[in-house]
Amino acid sequence: MSTILTAPAKSGEKRRLQQVLGAVIAFAFLTASSHIAVPVGPVPMTMQTLAVTLTGVFLGPRLGAAVTAAWVACGFSGLPLFAMGNGGLAAMVGPTAGYLYTFPVVAFVTGFLAGKGGFLRTLAAMVAGNALCLALGTAWLAAVLAMPVAKAVAVGAAPFVVGGLLKSVLGALIVKAARR
Repeated sequence: MSTILTAPAKSGEKRRLQQVLGAVIAFAFLTASSHIAVPVGPVPMTMQTLAVTLTGVFLGPRLGAAVTAAWVACGFSGLPLFAMGNGGLAAMVGPTAGYLYTFPVVAFVTGFLAGKGGFLRTLAAMVAGNALCLALGTAWLAAVLAMPVAKAVAVGAAPFVVGGLLKSVLGALIVKAARR
């Protein structure tokens, strides 16, 4: 029986492997989170913002945004990655596209604001990320559906505020547990 001797992985190689593994896990989590969807008017309620904000925090702002952008691009190319199995051109220009377009920005902002901070900093970053997603996504919704801003807020933001806060708390707790 022979033994293969290998040199221990260099720290750069180990870091790259961790990044690739993290990216694959994040991509899968983004996909799974979008399939947990409850139709609520023109915008379905999903776990996507939890996945997007966690991607930004765990992978950091740049890699988190890059992975999220790649995921959104794959969905826009036609893969059924989004809520209710949607993808393609309809998802790219439809009423919920604004939320999807914000995801890479949300991942970046959340990752940047959270940094290596503690629970409260991570929670604040996740709340900010959710608020950014709701604000920009609702603006797109109003524009695409030629809807008054007040009505767009009533159907595209207001129903998601409590859920966004709960997902932010859950996300911050997940980060706290993972960093122990």
